[in-house]
Amino acid sequence: MEDRRPARARVLETATRLFYAEGVHAVGIDRIIAEAGVAKATFYHHFPSKDDLVRAYVVEQSSWQRTAAASLPTAAPRETLAAIFTFMCDFGAGPDYRGCPFINAAAEYPAPDHPVRQAIAEHRRWMRDLYRDLLAAHGQPDAERTADILMLLRDGLSVGFDLNDPARTRAAALEALARVLDQVGATSR
Repeated sequence: MEDRRPARARVLETATRLFYAEGVHAVGIDRIIAEAGVAKATFYHHFPSKDDLVRAYVVEQSSWQRTAAASLPTAAPRETLAAIFTFMCDFGAGPDYRGCPFINAAAEYPAPDHPVRQAIAEHRRWMRDLYRDLLAAHGQPDAERTADILMLLRDGLSVGFDLNDPARTRAAALEALARVLDQVGATSR
């Protein structure tokens, strides 16, 4: 049966699957073209270079995470933060987890001024700002600094799920989050 999805969507979906499973630099354009079932000219019409495709992959992953965060039930800020970290833990404990797509891509694009790294930085700013805004709504007097702490916790659990026992990583991450949020309550009294 012929795949009737638009060519750009097929290329991006194929690239997402392969980049996440094998790494960006390990996957060649010819393989993506073959597995997506598009002509080379069609590929280059949508993505003038592999770096353009990688940037689109990063932007798509960011969009997916923003949609996931927006779809969380509206709750008190503490419960929303807990839901975000629980979601990350559920994803990290999954059998196909291969690390954070942003950290993985950043490792392959070390130059901070590269467009792929800039897209990663934009995603990280969004995430940090989300944490900061939720912490401020929770009453954290230093929401900026605590958002930095939550970003470090997020990065640690992203790597921890890949290298350590998922059950222990999950328990440690959720306990660390609770301690940070309990400290928020203690400092605002």
